[in-house]
Amino acid sequence: MVRSIFGGAAAKTYRCPGCMQEIRPGVAHVVAWPVDGRGDETDRRHWHTGCWRARDRRAPGVERSRNAPRYG
Repeated sequence: MVRSIFGGAAAKTYRCPGCMQEIRPGVAHVVAWPVDGRGDETDRRHWHTGCWRARDRRAPGVERSRNAPRYG
């Protein structure tokens, strides 16, 4: 399931799984969760709209610490 959240309805900060950047309050975005009905509120993921649209064209993100090397 996917739902668009308008900027005025976005009240919390979330981390986008597509780019690993924050989605700040007031920023319109997309919320997605499994359709199977077995999940709960913790299964929802908040995505930047552009990241959601590009999710099939992107490589999986690798989260690095601030000082980690960019090679390897």
